Amino acid sequence: MQPELSDQEEVVRVVTTVNGVRHDEIVDSRLSLADFLRTRLRLTGTHLGCEHGVCGACTVIVDGAAVRSCLLLAAQVDGSEVETVESLAGEDGDLGDLQAAFRKHHAVQCGFCTSGFLMSTTAALREGRVTSAAEARDVLAGNICRCTGYAGMVAALLEVSEGRGRR
Repeated sequence: MQPELSDQEEVVRVVTTVNGVRHDEIVDSRLSLADFLRTRLRLTGTHLGCEHGVCGACTVIVDGAAVRSCLLLAAQVDGSEVETVESLAGEDGDLGDLQAAFRKHHAVQCGFCTSGFLMSTTAALREGRVTSAAEARDVLAGNICRCTGYAGMVAALLEVSEGRGRR
């Protein structure tokens, strides 16, 4: 027979920094990071697609690494730095370089997967330059888009990596 859980065991305190803002929240211990971001913090740029970690639409950056937020619990980011797609725009709301390059190269159609691609490519660019179309496709391979042919995303990624994007 399983012991009954008390209310204290069903909720946890999470102290995390999201997009530079510190949050101290009490959450259900089973709440996913994606749902925490979307419902608790109202950061709806993180999208839920497959909810199995396959499509990449929910990709965010946690402590510098691109992760699937549908596969993490909010409790797992206690003490961590989380970045969502909302962090990529400037304080004035202007698009960041990568966002502007995606727009310029028509790298989006419906836009559902775009936030995941932007976060995955942001993490990759922080690790180093992307120097070829083949390398760009490898970076993009972790996410799924059903609308585009990826050519615009490859061009955008290479442009920003080569420093040709707007500053």
